[in-house]
Amino acid sequence: MATPMQDTPILQDRLPHLPWIDPRTRRLPGILPVEGRDWLRLDEAYAPQMALRDRLIAAQPQVVHALLPQACPAAEELYHATLDWLRSAPGFTLTDSTATRPDGVTVPLDPSQPLLTLGRLVQEDLCLMERQDQEYALTGGILCFPASWSLAQKIGRPMTSIHDPVPVYDADIAKRVARLFDAIRPEQPLWRMNYLTYDDFVLHQPRIEGERRPQPQGHVFIRCERQCLMRLPVTRAVVFTIHTYVVDAASVSPDDLAALRKAVH
Repeated sequence: MATPMQDTPILQDRLPHLPWIDPRTRRLPGILPVEGRDWLRLDEAYAPQMALRDRLIAAQPQVVHALLPQACPAAEELYHATLDWLRSAPGFTLTDSTATRPDGVTVPLDPSQPLLTLGRLVQEDLCLMERQDQEYALTGGILCFPASWSLAQKIGRPMTSIHDPVPVYDADIAKRVARLFDAIRPEQPLWRMNYLTYDDFVLHQPRIEGERRPQPQGHVFIRCERQCLMRLPVTRAVVFTIHTYVVDAASVSPDDLAALRKAVH
C-alpha cells in the first residue's frame, strides 16, 4: 500500500527486542524500567524516517500535530528536555537557533511550535498525557506514524475512551493504567513494546474508529512500537513516546514468526 508520501519501504535491519517471545512483555501492560537515557533512540532507519517525517509535517501539519491550550506548558517542558537529550546525542549539533541532525539536515529551533519542531528532530512520535479527574487524557501530540488511529479524533479524550476499539482494554486495565501513570517518577521512565504483522510497509497509517485495518494475509512485515512513559518533573505531564520499527518478516526465525502469527490472532 504505497502512498505519495512513502513509495518504498523504510526498514530497520532487525528488531532490538521480540516482545511476543519475552514473557515480561508479551502480555499487557508488559512494563519495564528504562535504563539510563534510553527514552529516545536513534537507529539505522533515522535518515529515511526523518525525511518522511519532514514531508508529512510540511504537507499536513493539521493531521500529524495537535496541542490543546492547557498543554502548552507541558509541551514547552518536553521541548527543553528533548533538546537537552540531543545535546549529548551522537551526530547532533545544536546552536541557540538551529539543530543539525545526523543526516545533515538543519532544523530551525522554534520554541513557539515545540512539538512540530521536535517532530523533525527525533524518530519518536510524542504524546502528552495529563491527569483529568480519574483518568489521564491526551492533550497534545506529534504523530507522524500512527498505527490505525487518528490524533484529531483522540485529542482531548481520556485513556478509556481512546482505547474503546481495543477489546482487551477493559475497566480493570484502565484502572491499572491510571495507577501505573500515577506511580511514574521523573527519574525512572518506563517502557513497553507492542507487535503487529502487516502486508505493507507504510509508516503513516491513520484510521478513524470503526475503520478496520485489513487483516494481513502474507505477514510480510513486522511492525513494533517501543513506547516509553516519562514524567515531566515540573508540569507532571506524562510523555508517551513511540519509536516505530518495521522489519521484513524474514529478519526473525521461522519459529519466532510462527509464534508471532499465533500471538496476533
